[in-house]
Amino acid sequence: MPPTGAMVSVQRGSVALAVGILVLTQLMFVVDTSIVNVALPDIGRAMGFSSAGLSWVVTAYALTFGGLVLLSGKVGSMIGRRRALVLGVTVFVIASLAGGFATSGWFLVAARAVQGVGGAVAAPSVMVLLMGMTVPGPQRSRAMATFVLATGAGAAVGLLAGGVLTQTLGWRWVMFVNAPIGVLALLGALRNLPETDRQRTSLDVGGAAASIVAMVALVFAFTSAADQGWTSPSVLGSFAVAVISLVVLVVCERRHPNPVMPLAFFSAMRSAGPLLAMLLVPAGQVGFLFFTTLLTQQFLGFSPIQTGLALVPYTLGLITTNQLTPRLLPRLGERVIGSAGLSGLVLGIAWMALVAADAGPDTSIVPVLLPSVLLGVGAGATFAPVTAVIMHQAPAEHIGAAASLNQGLQMLGGAMGLAILTSVLAAAGGLDHGLGTTLLATAAFPLTGLALFGIWARRITAPGTTPA
Repeated sequence: MPPTGAMVSVQRGSVALAVGILVLTQLMFVVDTSIVNVALPDIGRAMGFSSAGLSWVVTAYALTFGGLVLLSGKVGSMIGRRRALVLGVTVFVIASLAGGFATSGWFLVAARAVQGVGGAVAAPSVMVLLMGMTVPGPQRSRAMATFVLATGAGAAVGLLAGGVLTQTLGWRWVMFVNAPIGVLALLGALRNLPETDRQRTSLDVGGAAASIVAMVALVFAFTSAADQGWTSPSVLGSFAVAVISLVVLVVCERRHPNPVMPLAFFSAMRSAGPLLAMLLVPAGQVGFLFFTTLLTQQFLGFSPIQTGLALVPYTLGLITTNQLTPRLLPRLGERVIGSAGLSGLVLGIAWMALVAADAGPDTSIVPVLLPSVLLGVGAGATFAPVTAVIMHQAPAEHIGAAASLNQGLQMLGGAMGLAILTSVLAAAGGLDHGLGTTLLATAAFPLTGLALFGIWARRITAPGTTPA
């Protein structure tokens, strides 16, 4: 049931159109997490990025999106959900255009960060409006099925679109393409989406700011270490800022009545274990996509379109397994299904590491397709069980915060993982010699998540329950 004040009135004939607008908005945000991946080699050459610097094109978006989504859900309830969605999409579109016109690498990174701000402001309102405009039963089930399909298919759409746009029009169009889609979503929202009631609440600005500073400082430290070394003043200073910010975060969360990251989540491993697993899973996925893109284009000689096609099986496997998982949960339980999915992630990434170790100009596309399928199948079996356990084990008074934290950890995990792995790549000998070793290190993230989830998750679905 949506939060208080989220129920809105829509004429019956307009519900389908309104749902379509919300699904389009969600698809735009999901596509943006993957569309740049295929263009990364071209962006690196055009902007003169090092391997470490290139990772910021991905992590800048994830950091601001993941850091602010903890706070922006409450902002939406204060100013109205439609208003928050329109504001966020407007910022997203402007930042996308700025990124397309970028004349330097760090201008592009800044534009990506602002994109993340827009996405974070708008994204929480999409689900609230979707739930508020539909009634329980077939109507809501159809709307949710479409929403889930868009979320799952977004990665494949982004990979394919990124390949086609990069190869035909140039890498800048992976940014420009957001403009017409965003304008269409804006016009549709203004004409067809209703506004929700505003609510009074207190914002934990201090906690949100401290969490963002801590994450940015950690990512900067790990990424800079790849170029400057672990003992450089900037790296050591960044680690110090991160530690201080984490201390400030704990102090803020202990004092604020509505913390963005309630400390109760981490008071026992039963609740902390699945949360930490959710942080680690995207670290493995993002690392896989980032380094596989470099592998296919720089070592195997694939075109951007071929790279997009090579990674599509990953998303198809994810969508297929994601549809089957709800039917298997009543029989096997969350811990069994989630652990099997995490095992698939570990094996898929390790398999790609072996491919990278033996890669050469004559390597065909087949060795890339097979681990991509395994990784997608594993991912599809992972997210639903882990999310279900997180939501079930969260304290009742913090259900809303748990949903935002779950979404934020997915974005932050990808950013943190990629930052650490760029340092591993540098230590392993760079792109010429260290890609296989780095992909093998990538598998350590879901492997650790497997240990955490396998030990601390508890079954929550009663055997024999009919899936919704």
